[in-house]
Amino acid sequence: MNLHDFLAHVDAGALIEGGSPHHQFMHDAAQEAFAITAELNSRHHAPDEVRALLARLTGRDVDDTVTVFPPFHSEFGKNLHLGKNVFINLGCRFQDTGGITIGDDTLVGHGATLTTLNHALDPDRRADMQPAPIVIGRKVWLGANVTVVPGVTIGDGAVVGAGSVVTKDVPADTIIAGVPARVIRATGYQTM
Repeated sequence: MNLHDFLAHVDAGALIEGGSPHHQFMHDAAQEAFAITAELNSRHHAPDEVRALLARLTGRDVDDTVTVFPPFHSEFGKNLHLGKNVFINLGCRFQDTGGITIGDDTLVGHGATLTTLNHALDPDRRADMQPAPIVIGRKVWLGANVTVVPGVTIGDGAVVGAGSVVTKDVPADTIIAGVPARVIRATGYQTM
């Protein structure tokens, strides 16, 4: 199994069966991600060094306008896509195996958790995982300690209040908050 085959599998939403070659590939890839994030989080790095480590983690170029404040954690890295002018505050945890895309000009508050894998409900199949991507649009603001669960899309210009748990898609240009998060009102601005 190679990265291309694995990404094709999870990007199609196919089950990762516990003990399967896909499951083993995911665990092996996690070791590489942990090594890179351990280096990232072990000492101070200049912003360009942080971006270089993020490029190693993701396997693709990271735009010069991206800012990440460590510590930052990712258990896979190779299915994380960052737009331009993205800011990720300290203490964020991304489980990107199922795919995380963050659009241009988006702010992610400290302590945010983004998860893209669900375990099977059947106790005998609990090691099986169902990937579902998270897509965060442009000019989104996730407040501190927000959790976004697998399969959620957050529309352009949305604001997610601190401490919210986002379990459903979020319309563009809305403010949501709560556990589970619900629409509070429109932002009053239209994202262009």
